This record gives sequence, C-alpha cells and structure tokens, in this order.
Amino acid sequence: MSETVHHSLESLRALIEATLRGLGLAEAHIPPVADIILAGERDGGGSHGLYRLLMVAKTMRMGTANAQAVPKVVDVAPAMVRVDADGGFAPLAFQLGLPVLVEKARAGGIAALAVNNCAHFSALWPDVEAVARHGLVGLACTPSHAWVAPAGGRVGVFGTNPIAFGWPRPGKDPFVFDFATSAASRGDIELHRRAGKPLPEGWGVDADGKPTTSPEAVLAGAMLPFGGHKGSAIAAMVELIAGPMIGDMTSAESMARDGGRGSAPLGGELVIAIDPTRFMGPQEVDRVQAAEAMFGAITGQGARLPSLRRYAARRRSEQEGMQVPRALLDEVAALLAG
Repeated sequence: MSETVHHSLESLRALIEATLRGLGLAEAHIPPVADIILAGERDGGGSHGLYRLLMVAKTMRMGTANAQAVPKVVDVAPAMVRVDADGGFAPLAFQLGLPVLVEKARAGGIAALAVNNCAHFSALWPDVEAVARHGLVGLACTPSHAWVAPAGGRVGVFGTNPIAFGWPRPGKDPFVFDFATSAASRGDIELHRRAGKPLPEGWGVDADGKPTTSPEAVLAGAMLPFGGHKGSAIAAMVELIAGPMIGDMTSAESMARDGGRGSAPLGGELVIAIDPTRFMGPQEVDRVQAAEAMFGAITGQGARLPSLRRYAARRRSEQEGMQVPRALLDEVAALLAG
C-alpha cells in the first residue's frame, strides 16, 4: 500500500469542503476555511495544511467554536476596523474585514484590523500575503494558548505568538515571512510526535523544567521561545498588542477558557496595513528600487529569501498536484465515519 496518495488542488479542495460540510460548519465559512487549509498543503506547510482539518473538527466537536457564527464588521475609526467573529473561525472574519482595511489604509496611509472573539487555527502568512497583493505592506500577529515558557522559566505564559510580514514587489510575488516566536510551532511538535521522531534540542522542557527532546514530554511540559530573552520579549509584545490592546484575551486566558479540551486557541488577531506609496511620496521609484536591491543582495550570494520556497512549492502543486500521507487521509475520512 502506498504511503501517500496523489491529489490535485481541485480534488483536495473538494475533500476538505465535503468534510467541513459534513462536520456541520455553516456554508459561509466553508470556502474561506478550505482556502486556508488548502493553501498550507499546497505551499508545503505540512503542519498548517490538511493536518489542521483535524484541529478544526476537534474544536467544533468540543463546542469551543461557533460553527454557525455570523461575523460583524464594525467601523471603529478612520484608521481602524473591527470584526467580531462571533466565536467562529478566523478566516471568514478576516475575509470580511480585509476590503475595509485596504480602503482605510489607502485613504490614510495606515490602518489596523482587529479580529476579535475568534478561534484561530491557521498560519498568518495568507493574511499578510493578501494585504501585500493589494500593494500594501502587511503585519499580523496573534496570541494562542499558553504553551510557551518565558526565557528562564518552565511554566507556559505565552502562546507560540506568530508574527507575519508582507511586502509588495513590482511584477513579483510579495516578500512574506511568518514565524512563531517559539522555537518551533505547536504543529511541528505534534508532527514529530506522530512520526515518532525526537525533537531538536532547545525546543522545550519537561514538566520539571528539564531540557528534553521527547515530543510527549514537551507537550506535557512547556515549549521554549526562540533566541532566549529576545524571543521571549517579542512574544510578550504580541500578547499585549494582539490581546489586551485590541480588547481580547491573552494566551493564558485562552488556555483557561479551553479548559484542557485541546481545541484551537481563542482570542484575537491584529493586522496592520501600510500604504508604501503614501510613505515614500516622491521618492517612491527610487525607494522601491532600493528595496529590490536588498532582495537581490540576499539571493545574489545564495542565501534563501523567505517565501521563495513557499512559492516554488505552490507552483509545483498547481502543475503536478500533491502527495498527501495516506494515514492523514484516513484520519480525515474517519472524522465523518459513523
């Protein structure tokens, strides 16, 4: 029996949408949620691809996400829009808020979108890429569950607290990066556990605060921030600006609300959009060329520019389809069995 099964983008989307529909997700949510899951698989992000469908299903069955949520867009101020996700998954709320965010950023040069009261299971790079494809610079961040101990600690305070950034490039795909402020994403640790593989050193500690390479021990203990105190400080910043500052929960509050059920993190997301044309003014052509010169200086010496590998994987998937682990497909099929 083959360990993988070939899927085209179209067939995998159909599978994802059928599964979401069978789980009882409201019809309005199905396309944006499927978009995010498919994008992760298409672009080679295994921990944020089809695997995340299992998290969506668990979150729905635990009742910690509102499957029938009706997000509400609130025009807060000239440079701010808020979307109350009504306890539902974040993708539809972001999709509804994006056009307003873009309009406000173009009108005033900079604007912010606060997505509140959502269940967040996805990567952030699709959000900032969407902003950048409108010719705007995008920055996004979100807390999660308190899985990550601060530098020097052993008890979780922070979430994986990712930060994503997007920069539009003339005639090219946007420059995009998205990384957790923890040493690895929670999904990466779960994938190591599922594969029976040890973790690299420095990813986490056990329940006694001792370094370990056991995925199970880290999942029972705490993850660690990247870069010691530097990653810890950035994680704290994300907690503040994408939690209390936008009127939403911290990672510790999200974990408490979850009550040990293991569902998707609950809370908010902050997205900032900046119009570079407004900021650059009459120097726009020269400054865009300076930015492109920097990208060229990176790739010209053989260094990897974040996002290029993702775009290459995207093109392969669009042309050739994807090889999806059979075991994962079996788990997806089991979601609707019986």
